[in-house]
Amino acid sequence: MTREFKIAMLGFGSAGKAFAKLLMDKHEEILEKYKNDIKVVAISTNSKGSIINEEGIDLESALFDIENLNKFNEKRKCYSKLNSMEIAKTVNYDVIMELTPLQIFTGQPAIDHIKIALNRKKHAITANKGPIAWAYEELRELAKKQNSLFYYETTVMDGTPVFNLVEETLDLCKVTQVNGILNSTTNFILEEIAEGKAYDDVMVEGKKRGFIEADPAMDIEGWDAAAKTAVLLNVLMDANINPSDIDRRGIEDITKEQIEDAEKRGNIIKLICHGSIKNGEIIGKVEPKEISKDHIYSNIKGTSSVLTITTDLMRDITVIEHESEIEQTAYGVFSDLLRVIKNRI
Repeated sequence: MTREFKIAMLGFGSAGKAFAKLLMDKHEEILEKYKNDIKVVAISTNSKGSIINEEGIDLESALFDIENLNKFNEKRKCYSKLNSMEIAKTVNYDVIMELTPLQIFTGQPAIDHIKIALNRKKHAITANKGPIAWAYEELRELAKKQNSLFYYETTVMDGTPVFNLVEETLDLCKVTQVNGILNSTTNFILEEIAEGKAYDDVMVEGKKRGFIEADPAMDIEGWDAAAKTAVLLNVLMDANINPSDIDRRGIEDITKEQIEDAEKRGNIIKLICHGSIKNGEIIGKVEPKEISKDHIYSNIKGTSSVLTITTDLMRDITVIEHESEIEQTAYGVFSDLLRVIKNRI
């Protein structure tokens, strides 16, 4: 028997739009394989309006509005003035999908969006690092109490299985250390400077190509990497820390001369995320480090990323995501949706 499954999407930026396209593509396959008729019943945005239709939103029309009008058409019957918090509280949905922009120093309002959903005994999926970096333990325990499912695969390496890998295939392994290159902006900047380009020219080119945000400070100063490190340590090692607890140093002080000196030693400089146990305490660190050109990390370029998980039973396992695009982020959210459908209570 076919069951309806309703999604409320909070946020409709690049990842949200890519997810909507993927969902339209795979709707019939999900229906055939899982006997679930997936309907998006609400989409909220901060500046482009909201739309609500508990019978199911026409995603093609929603995408048309955003891509052509840069907002939802106020003349549509489903147009709404409800904000994300009001939608989380009032709309009838099965799962809330938290896709709002990251607020790196608080994790809000994404944390409250998820709390509201879980308190209503709804399931929750987040692509937003904030809730996992700032309130993972609280949200995990609330989900357990409410018998709800709570997934967050997209928060570190897009759709690349990291948390699924550990949870589903490394049973009874204890994670003792994590290392990785997890920020594509710094990757790009360091590579371009190493090729002899001036810093200002690299920034202009990176913004033009979409690698670098209008305000790249969160990446360059290591905050994005610190948030991802906190996420990894919270989920994989029960650290219960936040980004401000990470010993953080970005690439803002790295000079062309330092990069050239490293090159003479047969090394390159990368921004490395690290977490481990020291004297019984879990510590996290983000810092630029010299990496030998013989090391696997030296080949991580552009939007690629890498993570090495060290466990007591399987030692080191390294996962590489090659040249990620927004479609990989969309798949991460999509894979969490499929997990909810398969495991829904």
